[in-house]
Amino acid sequence: MPMLQVNQASNGQPVELFYEDIGSGSPVVLIHGWPSTHAMWEYQFYPLTHNGYRVISYDRRGFGLSSKPAEGYDYDTLTDDLKALIDGLGLDNVTLVGFSMGGGEVARYMSRHHGNKVSRVVFVSSITPHLLKSSDNQNGVEREVFARMYDKVQEDRFEFLENFGKLFFGDTMLKNPVSKDTLRWSQSLAEMASPIATLKCIESFSMTDFRQDLASIGVPTLIVHGKDDKIVPCDASAKWAAAMMPHAECKLYDDGSHALPITHKDMLNTDLLAFLSRTESDALSRSQSAMRSTPMPQHEARH
Repeated sequence: MPMLQVNQASNGQPVELFYEDIGSGSPVVLIHGWPSTHAMWEYQFYPLTHNGYRVISYDRRGFGLSSKPAEGYDYDTLTDDLKALIDGLGLDNVTLVGFSMGGGEVARYMSRHHGNKVSRVVFVSSITPHLLKSSDNQNGVEREVFARMYDKVQEDRFEFLENFGKLFFGDTMLKNPVSKDTLRWSQSLAEMASPIATLKCIESFSMTDFRQDLASIGVPTLIVHGKDDKIVPCDASAKWAAAMMPHAECKLYDDGSHALPITHKDMLNTDLLAFLSRTESDALSRSQSAMRSTPMPQHEARH
């Protein structure tokens, strides 16, 4: 089972991340959402590897098969884990793809670690720029919503996960975007998380302000979000982020729920592959143009 030590917990125990590394080519690092695991990218693995990309997906600390320490669920530590993974695997020319909570790790990595080794970023159903409602974020989510989540997880985590899963997929009496089997599978992934990580990450993704982090991003950026997202409202996230980053490409799916990598897998895969192909071609063109404009070195005449 591939594990990579990234840091140490305060008690001196090593913190290890479980990861999968498949395919070859330019690396694409997939960062999962709360409270799932790397396996939520089920429908992205084949399209990416089939089109010539190396896919690295991992379980965030506290989730899936990774170590489950009692601390380290703030975004600075989580992005330090991500950097250790990138460095440990010797990655370069990386595309970071962050889903939901994972979008925060993408944003914080780009500011805290100056975008080291990263050439493009993708935000899918991301919590960025700032999820919590405040005087300067009237479209955000009320603090009481997160407080209720916190209480429900403590009261009955498994019942909470079942109800959360329905919101996650946009499942209602009249609309069933996925099968009952997929609902059960998704919940089983979430049940693997430690209760401590589940609780502490609610605090992290709801309270952290990523506005300054987004302002530091200078690489090609794709934002994808569902207009019918009941978990992370589009107005408080993608639309705001797109306004902050005029260089970013933003795609909004009219009937999209939060779970776009599953409910809208074909649309997302098409948009993701098109973005990767286009930005790689643009980078190659710029590189070739720079080479043509660079004067050839002049050799001294020999006498």
